[in-house]
Amino acid sequence: MTRSLIVAAFFGLGIACFAQETPSAPPALSASPARTVRISFLPPPLEGTISLGIYDANGQLVRVLHQESKLDEFTVGADALVTKWDGKNDDGEDLPPGKYHARGFLVGHLKIEDLGKGASPAADSNAAGIAPVKLMPNPLAKDAKTIVELAVGFDDVNSYLKTTDGLPLFTISSTPNLVRASITTNGEKSVDVFEDDGTTIEQYRISNIDKMMAFDCGDFELK
Repeated sequence: MTRSLIVAAFFGLGIACFAQETPSAPPALSASPARTVRISFLPPPLEGTISLGIYDANGQLVRVLHQESKLDEFTVGADALVTKWDGKNDDGEDLPPGKYHARGFLVGHLKIEDLGKGASPAADSNAAGIAPVKLMPNPLAKDAKTIVELAVGFDDVNSYLKTTDGLPLFTISSTPNLVRASITTNGEKSVDVFEDDGTTIEQYRISNIDKMMAFDCGDFELK
């Protein structure tokens, strides 16, 4: 089934996403109890990739469950897309029982331009590190336009746009050994990113930045 048909079918159903804990096979006595949480959600009607995070009761991101995932990386259920969480954090450690929350973003086709060597914002410790962006409203959630605050993250391999709570959304470049990065708005629909590897500052412009929709999977209990 194509993405357009799946989204059209889900749109007609108009259901909300949800999460539910499902039992797993009894573990060996030496292993920690296995917990599998089944998370179902209605994908927003937009072509793109999906990033989905698990948050604890304090709103802290504890697991990046999906990062820039394509539709075919999820199981297509009867009325929603389905994924699973094993109750662990990003370090592979079991998280304590309690209430958790799943939410994410569908990121459309953003345009990225390498503008070459940039000026000093990335090297200035006082440079803006957050760019507020108005997103497209998600008609399935019947919400108003969402404003998300974006920042730049990087690791040993890539740099990426992320939410200020840490959820990666979009890969910017494959630049190793960055020492700092910053972001500034450039109108309502684009942002400029400055990456500093200690010797050179590279500037990127990301357009169509508003082509994102937020979705929410609500609260669930991890036992």
